[in-house]
Amino acid sequence: MMNQSVAVDQDRRGIAPGFRDHWETLTAEQKMSLYQLQTWGYRLLFVRNMPSGPLAIIAQDQEIATIDTEGTLNTHPDIHLRPH
Repeated sequence: MMNQSVAVDQDRRGIAPGFRDHWETLTAEQKMSLYQLQTWGYRLLFVRNMPSGPLAIIAQDQEIATIDTEGTLNTHPDIHLRPH
């Protein structure tokens, strides 16, 4: 299991963490919510480490959503992603 500090160190070195790295940082509640949402076409983009815990950034087509540490879905988050 990868700890969060390792994921941050890898990101700083320019090595993008993979799906498994992000998955390992999620809480059990987030994993259960994402598992259910995948049937509706949601996919995990990445996880941000926030003071309140990991925040899963997910997408369905071009629509961005988040899942908080308690597994609650927010389909209208106030976040803006950089174009890649």
